Order: sequence, then C-alpha cells, then structure tokens
Amino acid sequence: MMIVFIAYLLILLLITLYTAGKSKTASEYVLGGKKISGVALALSERSTGESAWLLLGLTGEAYALGMQSVWVALGCVIGILFIWTVMSNRLRLETEKTGALTISGILYKRFPGAEKAIGLISASIIVFFFLFYVEAQFYGSGKVLEQTFGIPGYWGVIIGSLIVIFYAMVGGFITVVYTDVFQAILMIITLIVLPIIIIFIVASDNIQVRETLIEAGNSYNSITGGKSGIPAFLLILSGLSWMFGYTGQPQLLTRMMAIKDKRNIKSARAVAIVWTLLAYAGALIIGIFGFVLAKNGYLTQNITLLTSDAEKILPVLINTFVGPVIAGLLLSGAVSAMMSTASSEIIVSSSSITEDIYGPLARKKVSGKKLLTLNRVVTLLVGLLAFTLALTVKDTVYGLVSYAWSGIGSSFGPALLLILFWKKVSRAGVIASLISGTLGTIVWKMFLLAPTGISERLASFVFAFIMAILFSFILPEKNKNNL
Repeated sequence: MMIVFIAYLLILLLITLYTAGKSKTASEYVLGGKKISGVALALSERSTGESAWLLLGLTGEAYALGMQSVWVALGCVIGILFIWTVMSNRLRLETEKTGALTISGILYKRFPGAEKAIGLISASIIVFFFLFYVEAQFYGSGKVLEQTFGIPGYWGVIIGSLIVIFYAMVGGFITVVYTDVFQAILMIITLIVLPIIIIFIVASDNIQVRETLIEAGNSYNSITGGKSGIPAFLLILSGLSWMFGYTGQPQLLTRMMAIKDKRNIKSARAVAIVWTLLAYAGALIIGIFGFVLAKNGYLTQNITLLTSDAEKILPVLINTFVGPVIAGLLLSGAVSAMMSTASSEIIVSSSSITEDIYGPLARKKVSGKKLLTLNRVVTLLVGLLAFTLALTVKDTVYGLVSYAWSGIGSSFGPALLLILFWKKVSRAGVIASLISGTLGTIVWKMFLLAPTGISERLASFVFAFIMAILFSFILPEKNKNNL
C-alpha cells in the first residue's frame, strides 16, 4: 500500500517537472494562457471543487447523520449544474472582453477607477477565507495518512502540505490543472470502486440494510432527520444552501475563465456533470452503508474511533475491506482530493495578492520574469501560512470548509451574478456585496446560527445580494459607458 502511495507521489513530481517550464509569463502562471483543453479544465474544476470536504466531510456527515445528508449533496449538485450551464460561457466571454486574470479583475475592470478599492477588498477576502479552506485540506491529508499508515497527524500535515506548496509554487496554474486531471481520475475511481465493494459485501453477506436503518430511528433514516414543520423546512434549506456558494468560488470559476471557446465549454460541461453525479452518489453510499456495516459488527475495532471522528469512515472502510494494492490506489484518491483543492486555492490567493493588491497599488509596472518570480514567492508564503494554521486546527474538515465556503460564496456570488446578468449594477453595489457577504458570514456564524437554525451560507448570501442591489440603486454609475 505504501509503495502504491509513493508511486502516486512520484507521478505528481513527474507532472510537475514536465509542466513547470510551460508557465513563462505571469498570465500563464495565473490563468494558463488559454492553452488548456476544456475537458482538462473541467476535471481540474471538479477535483478542486470536491476536496477533503467530499471524501472526508460529506462521507462522515452521511455516516453520522444518515439520510438527511442527501439535502447537502443535492444542494451541491444543483450549484455545480448552475455554474456550468448558466455561468460558464458568460464568464469566458467576460474574460475575453476585459482581459481579467482573476475573478476580482472581472469585478473591477467593469468600473475604471475602482481597481484599487475593489481589488484590495476582494483580494483580502479571498486570502482570509482561503486560509481556512487550505488549512482544512492540509488537516484532511493528515487524517488520511494517520489512519492509513499510522503516521502521526502532524507529520501527515507536513508531508501533504509541503508537496502541494512545492508543485503549486514551481508550476503555477498549468501544473495545478494537469495534476488536478490526474487526481480527478483517482478521486472518481475511489468514489466508484469503494461503493461497489461495499455494496457487494452487503449483498453477499445478506445484510439487512432496511432493517438496520429502521433500528437506527427516524433521526437517521428520515430525510428530515425525524423533524417536521418549520424545523424540517430549515434543515432542508440549510442543506440546499450549499448551492449558493458555487456562484462565487474563484478557485472553480477561474477554470471557466481559462476555457478557449464555446466548443470547449460544451465538452467541459458534459464531463463536469457526469463526474459530479457519480461522485456525490458514491460519497453518500460510503457514509450510509459504512454505518450499516458498523451496526452489523463489521467495524468493531474502529467503533470508538468513528464515534469520536466520523470523518475517518472512508479510510477505515478501505483499510478493512480492500487489499493493499487497491487500498493504496483508493487512498491516493482521497489524498488527491485535498491536494488538488489546496493547490488551486493557494494559486488563487497568491494571484489575488499580486494581481489585485500589488498590481493596482504598484507605482511602477512590474513585467516579465520579475512578476513571475513575485507570484512564486507569494505562493510559497501563502502555502506556509496555511500549513502553520493546519498544525493547530481544532474544527472538523466539514466545519472549516462550510465557514470558508459561505464567506467566499456570499461575498463574490451576488456581485459576480449581477456583473454577468444585470446592466445596472454599480461599483457601490459590488463593494456592498463583498463587505456585507464577509461580515454577514462572520456575524451570523458567531451569534445567529444557533438561535435561528438558518445556515450562514443562506443568510449571508441573501443579505449580500440585497445590499448589492440596494447600493446599485442608491449609488448608480453616472457614466453610462461603464454599464
């Protein structure tokens, strides 16, 4: 199993060395220079979008909470379908029209003179929330390596994070995309093969799934968690609210910005949708059928571990039921989920600093090799900061990702949707969205989530959307050419 995992790491190294020289300009380092196929970008977007949160967070959530987790999965699938079917081509066209290299660039290039204000605010938001996001990925890699090879958790964090920081820093966007393609294939293999193995075991041993779920009670076997009325409605709404965040995630939407033409959009969209449906079905099966196996005495040695940390259900199942070679392959897929997401978010964070903070504020324009070197240095610093935070993490992967997802999605989602679909949006509306989405997430999470039962993902998104429209009317653009 260790040999297979080492082979996986060597393949990542070879991809990094092969692609590192392809990023010769800052544009290629940040967005790939329109050199990458739509299929590759779709696989990169999916492996980036489905991080430790899917393979550890959602599988653990399904194991712990049961059928109600279907609403979270459905919310995510709807969000993914929306960005690929509604937003992708408009993002590509807006990128061509403005020459933007980042999502922040799309926001401020519509409004000449607003580069410094919007660039500084948006980049600060990205770096702040992405540190939580990358921290979750590094922490997740530590969990998997600890459960699999008995490596202490902090050493797992060190191994996973340093590999990611290295290949993100050396190769930039192009390297990250091609490593993502490899990792997306491993991830989907894990999310297809492991459920098949589990279902085969359940069927061959004649385990009574229905009876086991009935014995678990309504809180587990009901899609509303045994609740009714308003509490049931809020539970469903909370799960579905994951969909809103997809409209504002820079690490995903930059893949659509990088697509060459409409033909590539179509092929990318098909690949992304099929991958998504298979992945989420697999994650739910792993969590719920893992619970069934545990209740029927198949995971006795790990019950105490799973009681304290349900997010280890995937590595536990792999170690229990799969032979060493296949186990090494499947666990490489799990680690891939973390690495692909972390690398993309490090690149987005560093490019936000160089393109959206340093660029507008710099007195002299930096060009060529100096800007490329600056991107690499900032990438290294961002990665090391997230790595340091991961060594002290106290939350779950699910909790960290949920918080970061809400903050980024609520800040950027309303502003970006209005930029793409509403001509009357103003710079004041964009700034209002960015600020209110960030503050709304922080305040709601800290003070209002528990008493209301409404997730910060929904509340902060709606609040930011209303503020963006309100301020666009209060402070409209005076120059009609900017609309």
